[in-house]
This record gives sequence, C-alpha cells and structure tokens, in this order.
Amino acid sequence: MTDYSAASIRVLKDLEPVKERPGMYTRTTCPTHIVQEVIDNAADEALAGFAKRISVAIRGDGSIEVADNGRGIPVEIHPEEGRPAVELVFCKLHAGGKFNKTEAGNAYRFSGGLHGVGVSVTNALSTRLEVEIKRGGGLHRIAFAGGSVVEPLARVADCGPRTSGTTVRIQPDPRYFDSPKINLGHLEHLLRSKAVLMPNVTVELEIEGQDKKSWCYQNGMADYLNEMMVGQPVAPIFVGEKTIDTANGFAVGEGATWALAWFEEGGGKPESYVNLIPTLDGGTHEAGLKAGVFEAVKSFAEHHAILPAKVKLAQEDVCGKMTFLLSAKVLDPQFQGQTKEKLTSRDAYKLVSQMVRDPFELWLNSHADCGRKIAELAVKAAQNRMKSTQKVEKKKSSGIATLPGKLTDCESDDIARNEIFLVEGDSAGGSAKQGRDKETQAVLPLRGKVLNTWEVERDQLFKNNEVHDISVAIGVDPHGLDQIDTVDVSGLRYGRIIVMSDADVDGSHIQVLLFTLFLKHFPALVERGHIHVAQPPLFRIDVEARGHTRKVYCLDEAEKEQTLQKLRDEGIAESKLSVSRFKGLGEMNPDQLWETTLCPDTRRLVPFTATRQTIAEMTATFNLLMGKGEAAGRRAWMEKDGGLIEADV
Repeated sequence: MTDYSAASIRVLKDLEPVKERPGMYTRTTCPTHIVQEVIDNAADEALAGFAKRISVAIRGDGSIEVADNGRGIPVEIHPEEGRPAVELVFCKLHAGGKFNKTEAGNAYRFSGGLHGVGVSVTNALSTRLEVEIKRGGGLHRIAFAGGSVVEPLARVADCGPRTSGTTVRIQPDPRYFDSPKINLGHLEHLLRSKAVLMPNVTVELEIEGQDKKSWCYQNGMADYLNEMMVGQPVAPIFVGEKTIDTANGFAVGEGATWALAWFEEGGGKPESYVNLIPTLDGGTHEAGLKAGVFEAVKSFAEHHAILPAKVKLAQEDVCGKMTFLLSAKVLDPQFQGQTKEKLTSRDAYKLVSQMVRDPFELWLNSHADCGRKIAELAVKAAQNRMKSTQKVEKKKSSGIATLPGKLTDCESDDIARNEIFLVEGDSAGGSAKQGRDKETQAVLPLRGKVLNTWEVERDQLFKNNEVHDISVAIGVDPHGLDQIDTVDVSGLRYGRIIVMSDADVDGSHIQVLLFTLFLKHFPALVERGHIHVAQPPLFRIDVEARGHTRKVYCLDEAEKEQTLQKLRDEGIAESKLSVSRFKGLGEMNPDQLWETTLCPDTRRLVPFTATRQTIAEMTATFNLLMGKGEAAGRRAWMEKDGGLIEADV
C-alpha cells in the first residue's frame, strides 16, 4: 500500500504553480500573451496620464523589449515584505498597485490587469528577464532567471531628476510554448489598438532588420474605424463617449467610448476592449452596447413612424449590419480566464447600455436623415427574417390544439429565437412573467411535482394535466426512440425549452421528472438540443463600496467562497460584505430573475442533449432510478454509490 501522509501534500510556492500549469495563466501556443502582460502595464501608465510613449522592440535573438516613459516601478523596500517593490511585482502572484481600488485617486482604478498575476507569469516563463527603472534621479537594474532573482536590485547610474520610465527585456522560455516565435500580426494589431484607445499617446514597434512603425491617433476611434472598414457606410460614423460623474449605482469614472457604422455590404470585424484589454470573444459589454443601440433605433423608428404594420424589430435586425469599436472602463471587471478574452461582469451590461442609449438616440434625432437610413436597414432585415419564419409556419398542421390557459406566450413567431420556461410554482412563474422579454420568452408554471412518466403508456400520458399542457405548449406530440426520424416536429413552437426550478433538492427532483418525460416521450427534442436547464444562483453577496451596494450572484457554495476570497483579496472589509441565500426562485423579484436567470447575455444555461445511442444507453440507468419495481435495486445502488452523489440536503 502506498504511504499517504501529511508529508505527501505538496505546497507550490511563489511562481511554481505557473511553471507546473502554464496553460492556466497564459496561452501556450506562443509567447505573445506574456509580452502583452508587460505592454498592458505600460498602457496602464499611459491610461493614468503618466506615459506618452510606449516602445516595443523585437531583437534578432528572440528577446523582446518593452519600454515606457511613465513613473517607473517603485524600487523602495516594501514595508511588510522587506523586499524591493519591483521584485515583488515580478516574483509574487497577486502583488501590484491594482488591488487598491478604494482610493479615488489611485491611477490603477481602471487598469486591465485585475488578476494580479500578469508580469509574474511573464517572469516565470522566461529564461531571463531584465528590468531597468529610471526613477528619483537614478537608473536601477534587476535581473531574473526562470522567475528567481539572479542580479539583485542595484542603482547602476544617475539620470535627470525629471527622467522616469521602465524598460523590461524578456527572453521567453521555449519549453513552455508550442512555438517560440511571437505572433507579429497579433502584436502589431494590439499595439495599434492601444494607440487608438489612447489618443495622443505614441506607440512604436521595431523589428530588427525592418523599418520602425509608429502610431499616434489624434481622433482615436473614428480614424481607426475608417482604416479598418470595408465598403461605404450608409451613414457617417457615430463616435461617442460617456462616463459616470456622480455615483448612482456605478463608480465615478466608469463608462464607455464607442464608434458605430452601418453597412449594406462589407463593414468589418467588430472590436471591443475593457480597460484597454482586447476582449476577442466579446462579453457583457458588447451585449450592453447592442442592447443600448437597439433601444435607441427602435425608439427612433417608432417616433418617426418608420415601422410598417406588423413588423417588430429584433436586436439582430438592428445590429446585424453594424460594425463597431467599443472601449469600456469598468472598475472591477470579471473575465473568463486569465487571458481575459471574454468579459463576464453583469454590471458591464447595464453600464454600457445606459451610457450608449441616450447619446445615440439624441444623435439619431439630430441627424434624422442618417437615422432613417439606419432604421430602414433594420426594417429590411426584420422583413427578411419574418419571411423565413413564415415558410416554417406553413408546414404546421391546421388542427392546432387550444393552448393551455396558464401559458403566458411570447409575441414572436421566430422559432429560432423563441424560448419557453417550464417554471416550478406559481410565485416563481409570476416573477418570470414580469421579468421576461415578452417578445421571445414564454412562461408555463408547473403546479407541484410532474408525473413520473417512465412507465406510462403514450396513450395514457394526457390524463395528467401538466404533461398535457407541456406537450400542447411546445407543439410536438409524444413519441418513442424508434420514431425519432418519423415524428413531425414542424409544429415546434420554441427553439429552446428551458427547465427552471429552485436550486434545492425539490428543484432537482422536478428536473429529473422532466428529464424523464423528455427522454422517454420526446427523444427527438433531446437529440436536436432543444432542452436546456437554467442555473439560478443560490447566493447573493452585497458589497458596500463607494457609496453604493454592488450585488454579486454565486451559483453554489464553492463559487460563493471563491468570490468572497477574491473580494477580501481586493481589500474589502468583512463588515462591508453580507451574504444571503435564496430559498427559491419565488424569492427573487422580477429584475433579479431577469438579470440572473432569464437574460440571454448574463444567465447560465446547461443543455440537456444526447445522441440516440446515448439515449438508448441511458435507459438502464433510468429504469433503475424511475422504475416502480426497482426499489430494492435503488436501495442497493444507494448503499454502494450513494456517497459519490453531491447533494445539498
């Protein structure tokens, strides 16, 4: 037997976690991202108003040099750690000036590096890293190898009292990357975008053996969008900027800058940034921009009577032909992963939509001819969409059963966009009806537990009112696995059928009963990916900060603990945090339910989907779990494997 004792537990110290699992901290295809971390720090100095020039040089030996004329990283001894501040920045995870958000004058309130592991990851994954700092009349130098100090900090020369800045030379370690070469196209795009987002800051790129490239944009986004777009826009580019100047649920300084253009054909790939970090996969700030733009165009079209009868605009009608640049400033952004390619902050959705809507609506009304062209483009897209949905409608059978009275239906006929929520209980159903998007979201409340239909014959199913109502509402007749190719699903009324129950044991039981119904009697819907499960949060954390309360929702106990630890690491006092647990969906008001569980941009959905082969293989498990004559088998299974189940009882 292998000895397993306290001595077997290994604790990873300093930068060891990065070397053990580099993929958790950076992209390992090439070293571009670890260089980006250093560039982001230089950009933060420029964003704070202290640097006017950022230079990047690629040397022939594969090393990269990043320089800025900012204030220079502090070289003084840290009062608690007893080591120079610059050494901590490059050697310790979660060390930096970006965690101190509470000081209104902190230059890093809107920095991009929020995880605090950035340049320390760069250091860990480099064979050598040198830092030169001009600060306080002296030139200071420190060098690292594989993350450890090899040349301690020393003042090596004097410089002018007003001369300051930081130069970092990186030699990436090829062992950690698929390719040791920097992606020059990606790097050039990144540097040019920094210049766009920081007007009047000069950004330079020098590749050994090539001419130096330099970017400095006086008009920022408008110039850049003109450069990148293909074709002629239907209206002039709309550039706007708005920030919070008095705390009203958001922090002072939060806001957005944007440039928008619409095209009949062409356009270009939209780009978005948060605190100057490129978010390649978009996120909630992009969703907020589209929501604000949609509301403004819809309001303009209604006010000027541009909408034909029976035409209803959808967001994709307005935004489908739009090319945009978006730069959001968010105080505490939450990203998906350390590479920060997708923003997940729910607050950013509200922030950006509020910032964009009024200025854009004002612009549309001030330039009515341009507004009309944009609105007409959206109307044309809506008419094309409606034509395609009408083709599907004609296939439906004429003998449609009467829809159940307790179904609150949606207005749209577009099956691809429509959703129905099967909601546990009338109180949650009431909140869902008030909080939903009436255009595309329908609600069917379920009273009590649904019938266990595993052993119910198909012709007996409709004796149960709940099962009858579900079948009629979704528009598909019950069928077996053997009929999966022949069943008529042209009457399907919703592209997504979403089970929404409380995050407790009763809610899980209802989910299992509904899964049983769909797996046994509607397998075609399972195979085609129409069935989903909503994941409402179990906890809400209220964070008192800067004169307003921020709400953070957590899915489960583990996420709650992780979020609390992150907030403590940010320096938020325990007295400023209060945790509440939702007993059920009925406790949420409509706004909370929309934000956490209904809104497509901020909710979490899990698909319940399986191939027909998997469905057939699951039959034995469901026989054991749901079969009436399987009580003895269930008991034996629980005694054997019950300890493996995660349950909140």
